Amino acid sequence: MIGKLRGLVDSQADDHVILDVQGVGYLVHCSGRTLSILPAKGGEMTLWIETLVREDLIQLLGFADPGEQQWFKLLSTVQGVGARMALAILSVLPPTELVQAIAAQDKKLLTRANGVGPKLAQRIVTELKDKAAKMSCAGGLASSAAKPPARRLDPAARRRPRAPTTPLPHWKRWGIAAPKPLPR
Repeated sequence: MIGKLRGLVDSQADDHVILDVQGVGYLVHCSGRTLSILPAKGGEMTLWIETLVREDLIQLLGFADPGEQQWFKLLSTVQGVGARMALAILSVLPPTELVQAIAAQDKKLLTRANGVGPKLAQRIVTELKDKAAKMSCAGGLASSAAKPPARRLDPAARRRPRAPTTPLPHWKRWGIAAPKPLPR
């Protein structure tokens, strides 16, 4: 699986970009939002990748940030929302607005996406209202309330010298007798 691609923008079309990664050109389908922030030809870009495998095609889908990728995965869980529909929704609504639209049950905002009618917008709101509450407005990652508080180190503890650590040979770590020397 491909998780992330970093390379130079080779060419760009309405729904995809060709990213040159060390001489290999990857055709990556992206949302309109991601395509709008791509640098000019020859500029470097990093895309988070989702691989779509069907019986008749293998397609790479690229996202500007991990939050957009998580929302793509979440939208794809809704019945009637496929990869193209999820990309169309993400083209119209960035993750921050998507969280707000689902929380406010704003079906009209969701119907702005190409191919999303009132029934599908209702289904998206209904199926994702609980899951959207867990998503953060800052990019779609888990809520900061769920994160453990950061540990603060005592400044004096940072200055204390540490004992040197030397790795033990594997036979000592596992309590095995020392190997015998080879005969000469």
